[in-house]
Amino acid sequence: MTHRISSGLAAGLLTLLFACGPAPDVDTLILRGTVYDGSGHEPYVADLAIAGDTIFAIGTLDTLSARRVIDAIGLAVAPGFINMLSWANVSLIHDGLSQSDIRQGVTLEVLGEGWSMGPLNEAMRRNRISNQQDIKYPVEWTTLGEYLQWLEERGVSTNIASFVGATTVRIHEVGHENRAATDAEMKRMKQLVATAMEEGAMGLSSSLEYAPADYASTSELIELAKVAARYDGLYISHMRHEGDHIDAALDELFSIINAAGIRGEIYHFKMSHRENWERMDAVIARIEAARSGGMPVTADMYAYHASSTGLDINFPTWVQEGGVSAWLERLRTQEIRARMQAEMTLIPPEDIMLVSFSSDELRRYIGLTVADVMAERGTGIHDTIIDLILENGGNVGTIRFTMSEENIRKKMVLPWVSFGSDAGSRSNTGLALQTHHHPRGYGNFARVLGKYVREEQLLTLADAVRRLTALPAENLKLRRRGQLKRGHFADVIVFDAATISDHATFEEPHRYATGVHHVWVNGQAVISGGEHTGATPGRFVRGPGYTMTREKVDAAS
Repeated sequence: MTHRISSGLAAGLLTLLFACGPAPDVDTLILRGTVYDGSGHEPYVADLAIAGDTIFAIGTLDTLSARRVIDAIGLAVAPGFINMLSWANVSLIHDGLSQSDIRQGVTLEVLGEGWSMGPLNEAMRRNRISNQQDIKYPVEWTTLGEYLQWLEERGVSTNIASFVGATTVRIHEVGHENRAATDAEMKRMKQLVATAMEEGAMGLSSSLEYAPADYASTSELIELAKVAARYDGLYISHMRHEGDHIDAALDELFSIINAAGIRGEIYHFKMSHRENWERMDAVIARIEAARSGGMPVTADMYAYHASSTGLDINFPTWVQEGGVSAWLERLRTQEIRARMQAEMTLIPPEDIMLVSFSSDELRRYIGLTVADVMAERGTGIHDTIIDLILENGGNVGTIRFTMSEENIRKKMVLPWVSFGSDAGSRSNTGLALQTHHHPRGYGNFARVLGKYVREEQLLTLADAVRRLTALPAENLKLRRRGQLKRGHFADVIVFDAATISDHATFEEPHRYATGVHHVWVNGQAVISGGEHTGATPGRFVRGPGYTMTREKVDAAS
């Protein structure tokens, strides 16, 4: 019997025949797809077989029988995409199906931008519980590894991994105080990083534009990064500045990479604020010069000209010392409010869209701009922002239109840039609809393939797939993931390159992308015929430090 079929009906008949005969050779056979294997090389037409959680074979597989046969003629077959910057750490607790990302072909969520879900001390655990907003969940872990294992056992559709946050480690020992860590605190912080790396963290992350992250000195970050480097981890950073002072931020990043002897990556590489847009070429040139000189530095990006963060980004970080309660108390004093007006960093209020509140009363402002609220209240921008935070009892989520589309295109073609959504992954029902959200959470990866590959032809599909798969897998030092190879884990997607598209907009963000027909995670079908199967085969994917530790244990025994 031959498997040279050309229709879904024939594939279905083959599946039926195999079910009635001897035990099949493999679980799934994907026939005659155009294989983009992640290498960036030219695609080729081949069959791909999955057995258990593994890619069994790629080639001309006429003699194999399968439980399920997929006709992929005219469709692209690729490794599952890696989301290098995911904020799905809480959304996956509420809903492990990861609908908005898995429907785009994402099979690995990489968490932990500066803040990670562990390690936690008792005060941090209580604070995490008390500060929960729409999504309520138990905190049944202490370490980062325990959280990731707990999430896997709870059930997730995508694989999950995480960096250990330098901010989290600092809060664990120093709290929210704006001071240097003592020698004893630094020793404990370094041990926390070592423990996280041995549990499987991908490396050390920082988010230095926010309090209390920016209370850390460069020397503190170097010492922590040295620990991650011992385990072959990656230092990945939301740099201290992304606009006016980006050169100083790059200087700091490069010094950390050099002094710690570690590989480095820039989170959501960008150039913020109109007056800085023309500097993008010079910043790219600096990074490429460093790379040419042997520095192991890469970056990731999202495919939109707007960011998403809190209103607190407008404040100097000194006002936030001591945590939320202390911060709010300061904002209630007239002296501090007057000082804040002189020190706040502002963009035009019409460029700040309000997208999330914890206060039910304030949710009527979701989708409006700060300028709209100013007009309604008759207040200036400083008082409006401060009052909204006070009335909300904490930070307010926003979308900020601070970047240029031209610079998006310049970053899009860089071979050392991978992609991350900088967003959660969720279903477009229920609690998700109570918050406006950035469209990148529903469309970032499909947008790369639809808008920038197919429509604008800025990069080839083969290179885009490489930068969605093999490049981040290599940067993370993942084993058996990121490429379609015999023996690799079967994280596989089938999509239509001619139709894959994002549909989420800033006005209507809760729209799924289309064009992905099938997704397998660890060999199990999660998307079939464009619809979610309900399967949750995702695993805790561990970093190189875990493997090194296990090898040492095995050698000692």
